[in-house]
This record gives sequence, structure tokens and C-alpha cells, in this order.
Amino acid sequence: MTNQTRCAWVSSDPLYITYHDTEWGKPLHDEQKLFELLILEGFQSGLSWITILRKREDFREAFDQFDYHQIAQWTDEKLQECLANPKIIRNRLKINAVKMNAQAFIKIQEKFGSFDRYIWEFVSFTPLQNHFFSHQELPSSTELSLAMSKSLKKYGFKFVGPTICYSFMQAAGLVNDHITECFCYSKK
Repeated sequence: MTNQTRCAWVSSDPLYITYHDTEWGKPLHDEQKLFELLILEGFQSGLSWITILRKREDFREAFDQFDYHQIAQWTDEKLQECLANPKIIRNRLKINAVKMNAQAFIKIQEKFGSFDRYIWEFVSFTPLQNHFFSHQELPSSTELSLAMSKSLKKYGFKFVGPTICYSFMQAAGLVNDHITECFCYSKK
């Protein structure tokens, strides 16, 4: 871990530093990882992202490694098992949404050929290059994240409001919101 300039939201926590340096803002095109990220962004709502990162492996274990085909077939017993799991965030609405979101994810794949194609079309398949100088300039949502939210909801997704969608866009590299001084800024 070097002393390079990073985005201001990155704490000194090695997990956060590694996430920032190796994942956040890098264009993501893997279907299962896109599904995982969208689900975790929904769970992050109202919490800090470091809380989610610390529980990510537990979420993977509880959520069948984010195998959306498997999750789409979850039984009520499996949902109850997740609700009883002390290692993850046990919010009934969010846990129930995981199954609905897996089913919606598959619908989008069937209609567009892949979720990747569907989601990246929002930015014309090229990451939007922002030029923010400070963390305070970062928006919590945009017109584009509002459009994405409306579209995802139309397909049956839950916990995909405009703020969650914008956070997803940042993390999945649809937008480059590294501050201009961050050493990751030029690494699209």
C-alpha cells in the first residue's frame, strides 16, 4: 500500500484501499459480478460500503456465490435461512429482493442477450469520464442514474433507486468518478 493520492472516501483500512485500487471504477463486464455488485449496492443503502466489504465473503456464501440462476429458484426455506444468518445484513425486504432481482436479471438477459449489454448501453458502451477535483463535487445521483433506476424497476428490480444506481455506475466503471488527483483517475 503506497502513499499515493487516493479518493478522499478511502480510509486507511487495507480492505478499503485494496477495493479502491483494484476494483472501484474499473469497467466491469462479467455477468455474475455485475449481479453481485448490484445486489450489494442495494444492501449498502443506509450503511457504509466498508460494512458491505467486510461481509462480502459471507454474502457470497449465503447467496450461492451470487449464482443468479440458482437464486431465482430459491425456496421460502432458503429465504428464511438467509434471514437467520447472523453473518449478513438480515433485512427482510432486501433479502426477499435478491430472489426477485435474480429473476429480473434473467429477464433482461433473455431480452438483450446479456445484462452487460443492457447496462452498458446507458453510457453508449464507453465509460463516462468525469473531472471532479474533490469528493464533495461527486453527485449522489444523475439524470442517467434516474433513467437506469426507472428501467430496472420496469423489469422488476427492487432496491435500485437513483442513488443506488449511481453508486453502482461508479463501482462498475460506467462512470470514472476518481478525483482528478487520484492515481487511479487516468486508469479507465
